[in-house]
Order: sequence, then C-alpha cells, then structure tokens
Amino acid sequence: MATLLLSAAGAALGANFGGAVLGLSGAVIGRAVGATLGRAIDQRLLGAGSGSVQTAGIQRLQVTGAGEGVALPRLWGRMRVSGHVIWASRFQEIPGRSRRTKGGLGPTVTEQSRYVVSLAIALCEGEIGGIGRIWAYGDEISRKDLNLRVYSGTMDQAPDPVIEAVEGADAAPAYRGTAYVVIEDLDLAPWGNRLPALSFEVIRAAEAEGVTTLQDAVQGVAWMPGSGEYALATEPVLLGAGGGDAFAPGFSLDAATGQAQANVHSPGGLADFPTALQALQAELPKVQSGLLIASWFGDDLRCGACTIRPKVEFASRDGQNQPWSVAGVSRAGAEEVVRLGGDPVYGGTPSDASILQAIAALRDAGQAVVFYPFVLMEQLTDNGLPDPWSDAPDQPALPWRGRITLGKAPGQPGTTDRTAAAAAEVADFFGTAQAADFTVSPGAVVYTGPEEWSYRRFILHYAALCAASGGVEGFCIGSEMRALLQIRGAADSFPAVAQMVDLLHEVRALLGPSVKLVYAADWSEYAGYDAGEGNRYFHLDPLWSDPDLDAIGIDNYMPLSDWREGVDHADFRAGWRDIHDPAYLAANIAGGEGFDWYYPDAPERDAQARLAITDDEGEPWIWRVKDLRAWWENSHTERLNGVRAAEPTDWQPRSKPVWFTEYGCAAIDKGANQPNVFLDPKSSESRVPHYSTGARDDLMQMQYLRAMHGFWTDPANNPPSPVYGGPMVDWSRSHAWAWDARP
Repeated sequence: MATLLLSAAGAALGANFGGAVLGLSGAVIGRAVGATLGRAIDQRLLGAGSGSVQTAGIQRLQVTGAGEGVALPRLWGRMRVSGHVIWASRFQEIPGRSRRTKGGLGPTVTEQSRYVVSLAIALCEGEIGGIGRIWAYGDEISRKDLNLRVYSGTMDQAPDPVIEAVEGADAAPAYRGTAYVVIEDLDLAPWGNRLPALSFEVIRAAEAEGVTTLQDAVQGVAWMPGSGEYALATEPVLLGAGGGDAFAPGFSLDAATGQAQANVHSPGGLADFPTALQALQAELPKVQSGLLIASWFGDDLRCGACTIRPKVEFASRDGQNQPWSVAGVSRAGAEEVVRLGGDPVYGGTPSDASILQAIAALRDAGQAVVFYPFVLMEQLTDNGLPDPWSDAPDQPALPWRGRITLGKAPGQPGTTDRTAAAAAEVADFFGTAQAADFTVSPGAVVYTGPEEWSYRRFILHYAALCAASGGVEGFCIGSEMRALLQIRGAADSFPAVAQMVDLLHEVRALLGPSVKLVYAADWSEYAGYDAGEGNRYFHLDPLWSDPDLDAIGIDNYMPLSDWREGVDHADFRAGWRDIHDPAYLAANIAGGEGFDWYYPDAPERDAQARLAITDDEGEPWIWRVKDLRAWWENSHTERLNGVRAAEPTDWQPRSKPVWFTEYGCAAIDKGANQPNVFLDPKSSESRVPHYSTGARDDLMQMQYLRAMHGFWTDPANNPPSPVYGGPMVDWSRSHAWAWDARP
C-alpha cells in the first residue's frame, strides 16, 4: 500500500519542480523515488514475499449446469451436447508434496494438490446409439483417458456400480429412459482443479413408426480401403525414422529424422481400426457382418504376364512395435507401390499381424468376418504394356481387375481364345502353389512352395492366415474376375473356371468344413456369358454347383433407375416424380433396365429407345441380369450355336443362398442410374453415372440402401429354399460398400 501512496505523492512533488533530467520529467523521477521508498516500507511491514503462501484447499465442488427441473433435450442424428450433471460424488484430495531432485542434491520440486471426482452427466431423453467424440473446454480429449461408462437410455438399464457404492443399492437411481455417462475418478488437475465444461457427440438413429431407417437397412459392411500397411492394426504403430535421399521426390525431413504414428489419426488416441469399429457400432447397430479386405497388387492385364504380390508404401520406414511382414516377406524384401509425384498411389498391403488383430477385434465385437482378398491393378499412364483390348501401346491407368484377360482379348486379332494356348496363359496366372505348401500354427503361416507371385499363392496365403487366426465366418476365393473367367480353351472349355474350382478345394483343405466359401461374381457375370455367335453359356455353373462352395456371391451394382433432368423422360411420363422415391427404386430391382428392357448402345440410351427382353424358347430370364429369382429357381440349359442344349448344367435349383458380397450406390446425383461407377481422377475407370451432374447427393445413397433392404427382406420377393431352409438372399451377409477403417 505504501508503494502506491508514496509513488503518487512523489509524482505530484516532482511535477512542481518542472524541467527534465536526462530527458525524464520531474513527475517521472518523483514517482520512481516515492515507489522505491514505499516498497522498502511494505517489505518491512509485510515481508519480502520470497516464501510460498499456502492457500486454503477446495472446500466445495462448484459445477455449472447442475440443477433441478432442467429439461432434457430430445435429439436425432448426430449432435454435440453439453449435458447436465445429475450426480456427483464428494471430491477426493490427493495431497501435494515437495521433494528434492537428483538424490536430494537438486532443486526442490513442489507438486500441487490434485482432486478427483466421479460424476454422472445426463445427455438426452430416450435411447441413443452411442457417443462419439468428447470435448473439454472445446478441445477434443481422448476417450481412453477417461474411466467412462455409457448408459444408452434403455428402460431396463441397471444403476451404475459407483453410484450404488456411494448411495447404497436401494437408493441408487438407474435413470431409465435417460441416456447418460458416468465418469469415474475424473482427475481435475489438467483443468486447474475445476470441473471442465464437457460436451459429447451423441448419436441417435432416426425413428418413425413403420418406416425403415438406414440403421435398420444396413446389416453388413465392407471394410475399405483394403490397403494401408497398418490400417487394420488395433494397436498404435510407431514408425521409425526413415532416412532417405534429401533430393528424391517426396522427401520429408520429418519422416527422415523423426518418428510418427502410422495409424492414429484422431485425438481419441486409439488406433484407427478400433476407433472406426466403435463408430460403426454406435451408428449402425444392426451390422453383424464385416467384409474384411486385404489387397495385393497386379501389374499386367495380360494374364500370362501378370504377377500378384504384396507391396509397401516406403521401403525404409518400418513399424517399430510391428515390423511389416506379409507372406514371409519383410519390408526389406518387398517392392514399393507405384508413385505419382513422389507419393504412393495406394497404401501398402496390410501386414499379416494387423489382419490377425482386425479379425480378433471384429470377432470380439460380435461381428461375423468374411475375408475378401482383393486385387488392385497398379499400371500408370505410359506404362509400355500392350493393351490386350485394343492396339494401344499402353494399358489403361489403374484399370479394373475384371479386365484381366489373354495376351489378346477375345474378339481381338491374334487372340488365343478357344485354343489350348489360352489354357496355358491362364495356368501361368494361377501358378502351382498348393495347400500343402503352407504350414499353419496359431498366429503364424510358413510357406515352402514354389517361388512365384501367383493368384494361387495370394488366395492360399490368406486362407492359411485365416486358419491361423482361429477361423472366420466366410472366405472369398476371388471377386469380379469377369474377363478371366470368360476365357475359353479348346472345345469351348473354360480353363479359368476349372482353375477356380481346383483352388476352391485347396482352400477347403486349409480352412476345414466350418468356414463358408464363396466366389464374389460381378453382377454382370454371375448369370452366364453371352459370347455372341449364338452361344449363351452358364460358364460359372461348375463353380456354383461344387459341394465345397457354400454361397453364390454377387457384387450387386445393378441399375435401379433411368432418370433424366426435367420432366420430359420416360419414367416421369410413367408417373414417377422423384428418383429418391424408395418405391420407384424398388420397382427397378426386379424390373426396368436389365429385366424388362435394354439399351443396345449409347444413342438408344440417349433417346430412351428401349428394346424388350424376349426369348424364342420361352426363357427370357436367361437374358435378364436382374432376374435373380428365376436364375435361382430354374435349371440352367445353355444355348450353343443358337440351339438349346439337350441337357441342363449341374446347377441344382434353390440349392444355395445368395450373398450380396458387395452392394451400394455412390452419394452422387442420379447414382442409382449406374451404381457400379466411381470417381477417381487417377483411374481410367473414373466416371459419373449416366446423366449425372456429379453433385453430391447423400439422400440418393440412403434411399438406395433403404429400397434394397425393403425389397430383399420381403418374403414375397425372397422365397425360402426347400433345400437349406433359408431365404434365397441372405441379407445378413450382404455388405454395403463401404465403411472406412480410417476414421
């Protein structure tokens, strides 16, 4: 106090003298002299202030947002709410202490007292799906750092054990019908021993009487991307310093000299895969089946020259706690994926260890695992590889695996189709690896077969890995190899189909009788092959009818609309008013294009000049790609040189269920016109659906999924089989494309 008084008095006296000394006014000099004298008096009376002052501890817990009679919100969708404290324990003090560092010879370090408290926070009225992110004072915090329990608001939820322990079993409320969280022993020290302002991302599905929601519709998902060395790992993986050439394209000083987390990309602190799995369970609670994808890389559309192998993103930077290894190949022995501008085009093949972790995590979450080996083609532009589908000197960039064919595709000059040479090219692609070449033990696979990077080694490695994991629900022996399986050998045999059947038996030997085996056919190939020349083959029937195959897999991207802008188009004139109408979409699941009519070429499509699908033999269903029911319910008799064959194939009607191993529709304008296309500027396959503006349309995707679920879960459209007792389409094993493992 004397400092303040004497500094003011000194300033007043100094001002009366006037003038300046060394540029300082008399008032300034007077204030300085007075303050100095006042400080000396204050220190004499009050002390110098060099010692610490112990203030009183916290006497009571002050919480904002706690009170009686406050209304609870009702919400749907995904919302951020602050909640309302409905219960809190007494706070517990953890006393601070002082200690000398360096064995008592260093400076004294004083630790402040800390406080912990347990509390319950009401979120909203009604049952929720779960919670997502959590914030304290607006900053996202890690859920794993909280001892957190979520009560979803059911009418039969039990009281929290901590509340019971404090209040007594007979006095503890269960807060039934209220969604709330309990945080046990929350450490208040990071927030200055105060309860922080918490907020929560609450997820609750839309509800309407008699209306199927998206949460009802989706019961299986495909886990993308299928690449990323540690994308499937359930533990955080730390990448070591990578070194490298400072002048090389894509060089990163941080990557060369430092460490980084490979698979932790959210403040929650968990690895990406378990974070994505938690989100799936909260947002799509009826999902009970996951299509787990792992990719190897193909390098040529000519099957006789194509190799398939695992690859890495960077050769020099490995996971410290989980070194990358796939099929017995370490990072040092693996090739890198191709690059554009110095950056990898794809993520690397998931490590075998990460796949074992993902299978275990899905099983622990109550999910059926259907394993899905996937071939990614990695040719870039100007690749110098002759295109088998044309005379072009280069193959298309990043093509679809369904275009793998002969050195010259059927119909091209110089093709070996319909000769013994075609079978030899196919044999080179499949290779000679056998089940006996793999030794399986819990968590480990050892390969001792021929040194080849072939399709058989690819598939059999993952079959062995699934066996080493303790087993999976289902296993795909391949997917969408359309052009490969349509190759004809001598006497119009199908050598790739025969190879696939043999591979099926080898996979069965590794996985045993309990795992359901399936081939995931493209929607355009499952029903047969129209080769022209008057020939209509049921070329996949040897595979579909084999006893070792348990289900008919279809990657179902059939068109469900033929919509155009404005009102002057056929479907509007037919009475439909909106492409988003689920009834319109459902009417085209077993109707419309590919069922009632077709377009022979692009000009007819532009003009909507529709040609009816008919058949002189009274079997129009053999030409209808959408007539799944007739294909399933009938015997299959081929047409050879325009004549109906004398005997049907070995397919037995209604003998096996159908799985939509993939199905879906992009969230894009008029996506249902062409659900099988996608946008990727790097790929030659990139395009928008017919007549689409390319604008984003989330409603399109949702209504497509709802329409598919409504149609295929209706017994009138999905009859039971007298052979196996289940429905034709097993909707519980239909996997919507896709759920991202990278949250």
